[in-house]
Amino acid sequence: MAQSPFLGKRIGITGARGALGAALARCLRSAGAHVVGFTHGSIPPEQADGPHRWVSWSCGDEASLDADLEELDVLVLNHGINPQGGQSPEVINQALEVNTLSSWRLMQRFEAISRASPQADPREVWINTSEAEIQPAVSPVYELTKRMLGQLVSIRGAVLDATGREALILRKLVLGPFRSSLNPIGVMGADFVASQVVRQASWGFRLVIVTPNPLTYVLMPLTELGRRIYSRILSRPDR
Repeated sequence: MAQSPFLGKRIGITGARGALGAALARCLRSAGAHVVGFTHGSIPPEQADGPHRWVSWSCGDEASLDADLEELDVLVLNHGINPQGGQSPEVINQALEVNTLSSWRLMQRFEAISRASPQADPREVWINTSEAEIQPAVSPVYELTKRMLGQLVSIRGAVLDATGREALILRKLVLGPFRSSLNPIGVMGADFVASQVVRQASWGFRLVIVTPNPLTYVLMPLTELGRRIYSRILSRPDR
């Protein structure tokens, strides 16, 4: 039996108390990884199939996580909120901060760490943008924040220089509706989604898609390709 590529890897997961985060922790731990859970809430009791260690953090205080990030081989950015129909300025500000800007800041910090301390095997960051990046999610603000995050990741991946590509691998997770506290009527189970994410990542896929919607498998790669071409054509690295 082939050895898991995650055996012995140190993997951090934000949103690790949510349905998908917990499922990813179980799946990666069973694959031999050492899992660190990042949570905005209180530290939960230790579980046999949960993260080996927990770290408490808050959006806007990403700099305090540098010491924890330096220990990781893989960072999974999976936290988020779904305001459903809420569209007030306060709701939009909160959703942008949690869903988009905090992930963007963590991604930048992890890239800086990866460049400063390169490893034989590149570090990786997995970003859960969700299918809402290109498909309706019955939540206008959620869609907005996920599309913005997805475009930021696409732009960064398009213009990453050779040193950056050698130090850090970007993987985008485009996931369809799964059952969770954010979406209790999701059609997929979180454990199924997590197993598919880990499997596709082990195959080396940079664009990980798990959804029952066949259109996403066509539209998302085309969207990603178009964004990258557009970004590279207009990129001015000397400015």
